Formats: sequence, structure tokens, C-alpha cells
Amino acid sequence: MAYDDDDDLTPAPHPYADLEPPPPDVLPRGEAYDWFQRAVELIDAGSPHPAIELLRRVVSDEPESRSVREALARAQFDAGMYVDARDTFEWIITVNPADDYAQFGLGLSAARTGDLAKAVEHLALAAAMRPDISHYAQALRGARATLAAQK
Repeated sequence: MAYDDDDDLTPAPHPYADLEPPPPDVLPRGEAYDWFQRAVELIDAGSPHPAIELLRRVVSDEPESRSVREALARAQFDAGMYVDARDTFEWIITVNPADDYAQFGLGLSAARTGDLAKAVEHLALAAAMRPDISHYAQALRGARATLAAQK
């Protein structure tokens, strides 16, 4: 993820963020699953903005799909849309509170929006659910330290 030179916590604006979405004739052909697969490829390639556009369309076709919502939340987070990512991860958790990745994503998103108490809560849940994933515990330690430093 690219960041502004002035502030290492603020994502740099996407160079094409002000452009209109692509016309329908340049969207992938096929079913919602094909669009989902293409969106995941875009996320993995570091292009979250076009992935978000595809995933919004897939969500409208498959509104109950947790995997589609997870991909959307990942893309939103990578695009610096932390409030949107937080809301999407929260949706996943309302459907499945035991989803450790969604708890982790919600914690990171909450930290980026400045809600460190919420970040610690959800990062602690993720770390407790999956103590074998070291970056969950690492993120939790960082959020706790930042919260303690603010007091």
C-alpha cells in the first residue's frame, strides 16, 4: 500500500480515483463467480479500486456471501477506505462471530479509524481464536501499546 510522504499513516490517493467506473462493456464476462475471481486477482495484484467495483456488483447478486464480503473488506482496507472496511467486516461478524479473519480485519480497520478500544477488543478475539497466527498477536500488542500511550 502506498502512503503520502507527509504522513506515513495516510494512504496516498489512488491516481485514478476521480475517474468514472468503466462502462459495462469492459466488465468481465460470465457469472458472479467469474467477477469474484477477477476481483481477487486484482486485490492480489495491488489494484483494490477496480476490485471494489467488481465486488460491489457481486454483492448485489450474492448479498449473503461471506467470502464476497471478505474480499470486499480486504479491497476496501487496501484502498484506504477504513470506515467501509470496518462496516463490511462488522457485517461478516454479525453473520459469523467466530470468523477470526473478520475479527482481525475489524480490529485493524478500527485502529485505522482511531477507535483503539474497539481495535483491541477485536484483535484480542482474533488472537484468542487463532493463537497460532503470530501477526494477530503482533497487531494486538501494537494496538494495546498505542492505546496505553494515549492514556
